[in-house]
Amino acid sequence: MYFQEVVSKLENFWKKQGCVILPPFDEQIGAGTLSPYTFLKVLGKKPWSVAYIQPSRRPVDGRYGENPNRLYLHHQFQVIIKPPPFDIRELYLSSLRSLGLKLSKHEVKFLEDNWETAVLGAQGVGWEVRLDGLEITQFTYFQLAAGVELDPVSVEITYGLERLVLFIQEKENVFDIMWNEDITYGNLRLDSEREECIYAFDESEVSRLVEMFNIYEGEGLRLLERGILIPGYQYLLKCSHVFNLLEARGAMSVSERVTYISRMRKMANLSARLVLEREEKDEKPSV
Repeated sequence: MYFQEVVSKLENFWKKQGCVILPPFDEQIGAGTLSPYTFLKVLGKKPWSVAYIQPSRRPVDGRYGENPNRLYLHHQFQVIIKPPPFDIRELYLSSLRSLGLKLSKHEVKFLEDNWETAVLGAQGVGWEVRLDGLEITQFTYFQLAAGVELDPVSVEITYGLERLVLFIQEKENVFDIMWNEDITYGNLRLDSEREECIYAFDESEVSRLVEMFNIYEGEGLRLLERGILIPGYQYLLKCSHVFNLLEARGAMSVSERVTYISRMRKMANLSARLVLEREEKDEKPSV
């Protein structure tokens, strides 16, 4: 099964479970959890069911396209459901079967792997899912976001698409994955992977990155304090990407790293407060 078919199969499967299928969010994002489709929607009580593919950039994981399994940019397929159905784990396993996997012939393990991200003040309990020893999915029940206890909780299922397709196609190098019958993953991604790594590790200027972080933070705070949610939150995403580039450059001490995270956490908290205030306002009866 080709890469693009795996995506369409997962979209069709979760669409049948009532999920809205969305395009990727158009910002540089380090993980699908940071997408407003996830973070802003797990807050509050309104039901939410969505699935989407999200390119995720983690500069420190880049290897100039020379490592068969480590990438600057990889693709996640995100499923967020609030509240989660009682049979969500079985639904997840059924989604793997929809890809043609005969699970009775493979070892599927759910290994406890509780999750947190300091930038968002988010925590959850869940599992790392391994298929014959290869991690293919992170399965998490969100319990906390922006320091707020979530009620109801949401479930987040994050498929690592490259790893999943490596397993399905029995490839050993991610760049050998067949995207369709004619085009490989390397045909589409290898040149940009190399150039992104050259920028992240060699060409980015630390002083300019720091300046960009400060500008993005200032504009994001200004907007969020004025009650303008989505543009303000997008500046948090920009800050997060610059932070990841600074980390790839080795440009932060331990104390500086904590300070940057605290600054981004403030933006996340302001964003969450706006979401909850709007929901509370919507729920109040008109006088």
